[in-house]
Amino acid sequence: MTTSSPPRPGLGLPGVVLGVGLGGFVDGIMLHQVLQWHHMLTSAGEDRLGLRPYPATTVSGLEMNTLWDGFFHVFTWVAVLTGLALLYSRLNRADRPVWRSRALWGWLAVGWGLFNLVEGVIDHHLLGVHHVRAGPNQTWWDLGFLALGALLVAGGWLLQRRGGAR
Repeated sequence: MTTSSPPRPGLGLPGVVLGVGLGGFVDGIMLHQVLQWHHMLTSAGEDRLGLRPYPATTVSGLEMNTLWDGFFHVFTWVAVLTGLALLYSRLNRADRPVWRSRALWGWLAVGWGLFNLVEGVIDHHLLGVHHVRAGPNQTWWDLGFLALGALLVAGGWLLQRRGGAR
């Protein structure tokens, strides 16, 4: 008589949620803070919501952008904590090699790519509240951000498929 253990939950959901949070952190840290190409509301005034302008070249505009960048970072932090909690709930002592798993890292890439696609479509294209790099070539920067997102989703999907069962 053979006994089968119940199937273990996969790494897809934790990996995607972690990828969304980590992708958001890379965006916020690199594009908002280090390179200072944009903040959450730097294209306000030219957006599709009818917001008043908050230029980062004024103290009051920079204060408002910094506040909304902070809300953005709270969202990404909660996503990372949620992803870690989901991952932890799926692990036990026998699963320690999961950190080397192609499945986990593939799903992380999928989540990061989904972050880029959703954030890029909504904030850059639909709402127009900011752009990757505002200026004469902003559409190309925004499209490049979407292309990177699509590559991360596709590459992550392929990587997790090669990861096999945990």
